[in-house]
Amino acid sequence: MAKMHIKTGDTVVVLSGDDKGVQGEVIAVSREEEKVLVKGVNIIHKHVKPRRQGETGGIVDAEGAIYASNVALYCPTCKKGVRVHTEVVDGKKVRVCAKCGYKFN
Repeated sequence: MAKMHIKTGDTVVVLSGDDKGVQGEVIAVSREEEKVLVKGVNIIHKHVKPRRQGETGGIVDAEGAIYASNVALYCPTCKKGVRVHTEVVDGKKVRVCAKCGYKFN
């Protein structure tokens, strides 16, 4: 398992692919695959079969996973995707913007 620079609930910017430049909130993180699910990014069409009687099937739009290396944490002061490093503040590790020093969480 790799260490991730992104957590669930973070606002990120997509760096590459069809959705390059799009901002979104991280829904889920998979440390084993080193992938993230971002709300409104990499929409896939999933064919769903009805599981119970009376339930409808069909084509459902859902977010697809993208590699964590293709997203950057969004800094509200820099107004762009930035790299981060960690600092110890009051005995806790905190992610800090490498450009301006903004402290996340």
